[in-house]
Amino acid sequence: MFKEEVYIMIIIGEKINGAIPSTGKAIAAKDAEFIRNLAIKQTEAGADFIDVCASVDDDIELETMKWLIDIVQDATDVPIAVDSPNPHTCVEAMKYCKKPGLFNSVSMEGDKIDVAFPAIADTKWQCVALLNSDKGIPKTAKDRLDVFAELMAKVKEYNIDPSRMHIDPLIEMLCTSEEGITMVTEVMKKIKELYPTIHVVGAVSNISFNIPARKIVNQAFAVLAMNAGMDSFILDPLNQDLIGMLFATEALLGEDEYCMEYIRAYREGIFGKKK
Repeated sequence: MFKEEVYIMIIIGEKINGAIPSTGKAIAAKDAEFIRNLAIKQTEAGADFIDVCASVDDDIELETMKWLIDIVQDATDVPIAVDSPNPHTCVEAMKYCKKPGLFNSVSMEGDKIDVAFPAIADTKWQCVALLNSDKGIPKTAKDRLDVFAELMAKVKEYNIDPSRMHIDPLIEMLCTSEEGITMVTEVMKKIKELYPTIHVVGAVSNISFNIPARKIVNQAFAVLAMNAGMDSFILDPLNQDLIGMLFATEALLGEDEYCMEYIRAYREGIFGKKK
């Protein structure tokens, strides 16, 4: 028997990523104050994890990650998400973190799982896992769920509790999809049906690439994704309209008894009160 689901909305702040032009410029210039301010602002906005992604050349990635992690940890106690497409970098970056955080990410590609899982197995670290493999991105719900089954066999092999996993069902651009998000929400629902305590995660802004008025699309997607079981969000926590939409949806879905979380977040200025 699986544990009964306990709903907790998780916000992963995405602002400290070298792929964002302003952040990339700050990293190149070693502007520690810029990075520090991003960490503080995301903390004040209620982020549960601060994602740290260097997005620099391989030969300087780890030293840049250490520089970023040191600044973030000096600014906030919020756990860090170590973020790199290279699992070896994530494993090494874990050593610079003062407390367990989020490993971002693994997939069934190559040896990523067998690099990452031994490092996190006997810890309290959580882990993002993408549903792609050596065959690329699966095109159907069935194929993604097949990859999910293979992934969960590895999770069991390394004795990692499913509640520590954040499964990314692979959110693709809406403008290239023939059926909207129907397929990906089908995957989300099945994942939560099979493992009620597991987290379903996604980068909300992925859905709206190359579409005008992206914020509107992102908000609409967040509502539909939450209804399908998504409870972990990689996003800009400073976007008060989107954050407010998440709290409202959580309450409407019956996951926020007496709207207490919604009211708390509003009173703390996390949304609804422009700073």
